[in-house]
Amino acid sequence: MSRTIAIEPVTRIEGHARITLQLGDGGEVEDARFHLTQFRGFEKFCEGRPYREMPALTARTCGICPVSHLLASNKACDHLLSVSIPPTGEHLRRIMNLAQFTQSHALSFFHLSSPDLLLGWDADPATRNIFGVMRQDPALARDGIRLRQIGQSIIETLGGKKIHPTWVVPGGVNEPLTLEKRDAMLKLLPEGLEIARRTYDFFKTLVPKFKDEATHFGSLPTMFLSLVTPQGNFEHYDGLLRIKDAKGRLVEDMVPPEDYERVIGEAVEDFSYMKFPYYKPQGYPKGIYRVGPLARLNNAQACGTPYADVALAEFHMLQEESGPIASSFHYHYARLVEIIHALEMMERLLKDPTILDHRVRARARSNRDEGIGVSEAPRGTLIHHYRIDEEGLITWVNLIIATGHNNLAMNQSIRQVADAYVDGNNLQEGMLNRVEAVIRCFDPCLSCASHAFGQMPLRIELKDAAGRVVDTLSRS
Repeated sequence: MSRTIAIEPVTRIEGHARITLQLGDGGEVEDARFHLTQFRGFEKFCEGRPYREMPALTARTCGICPVSHLLASNKACDHLLSVSIPPTGEHLRRIMNLAQFTQSHALSFFHLSSPDLLLGWDADPATRNIFGVMRQDPALARDGIRLRQIGQSIIETLGGKKIHPTWVVPGGVNEPLTLEKRDAMLKLLPEGLEIARRTYDFFKTLVPKFKDEATHFGSLPTMFLSLVTPQGNFEHYDGLLRIKDAKGRLVEDMVPPEDYERVIGEAVEDFSYMKFPYYKPQGYPKGIYRVGPLARLNNAQACGTPYADVALAEFHMLQEESGPIASSFHYHYARLVEIIHALEMMERLLKDPTILDHRVRARARSNRDEGIGVSEAPRGTLIHHYRIDEEGLITWVNLIIATGHNNLAMNQSIRQVADAYVDGNNLQEGMLNRVEAVIRCFDPCLSCASHAFGQMPLRIELKDAAGRVVDTLSRS
């Protein structure tokens, strides 16, 4: 008899989602789907608002990565103004984004994913969490809390608060950096870098233990999309779009962000409120690609900071053949490399004497009726696209969220994991946790990809072909 397994909600991610696995008569997996179950509304209810409100408004999309939306939105507004912001203003924006990378990646690795890596996929769900990590390895748990605190403290020092700062404004930032604030941030960075390097060295010892997971956790022949510098190096704030295929060949390169519509299309499905972006020249769903830390490191020739470049070289050694790193399991590895780079680069920018320059904002009225802002969020490339009328009111908005770019890949990944680990005739909780764990590799932010409401119970339901619940596995 065919059955449907519903994992609801997917645990240890940001936001609410459901996974359904369709089992055939013999207990084999026939289909797998990742459902974003929340209504998406920002693109519509922003219409009619003054464009200058958009950075603060869209930052409310999420409490974990508001800085990402703040920056992409302000870049779209910069485009509307037709201005180039002062170099110091850009550098200050970059520091805030790097602090955002630090705190967000720390949350993903230490709080959401490390319970599986340390305690095991089959550990008791009651202890397979950050509290279980605290008992198993108190020092690692403290490092995770402290590293995230360092990132959040830098955001607060710059923006006045840790969550939803409004310090970044169209044309730059709203005030220059003081000597006292600069020195306060510089004091935090050596400790942060020490933690990041220690964690990175520890994780490298774990990688050989997860060869099977690396084989089956979203090891897909996809393309990879990210921003790069004109030299083809790592970029997180500005730059040009690069797309590599599964063999490492350049499909698109040096694409101006304003031309994103030429290469990115968007599809919808009736089982999810999240859009399905795809590479337009190849069509849907063939044009599958991934974004985020894995894509950025696959696309980058160098990071540009000492320790991160060594780590990047070691990361590239994971690939046995030439070409990009294919396994989504290695998103974890890539995040740790990016944390190291973020801390090194923040120190470099803060030690530049020009960081205290008072010229941090360009002022103008709107000079275009359309603006596009593209930057890298921790989870991947983030696109804000606005149109305004003569009064400066928003008439149309398109948001392509980092998590949305990965939607096709996440759906294919859960199918791959389910095929490898799920036995419908002898179902175990740990099998289903592996299906969830591949989603955690992507670190989806579903509050960004949708407008959240409601709360779903922590349960897994097994249904027969008629839709009747025949068994329940508790996830509390």
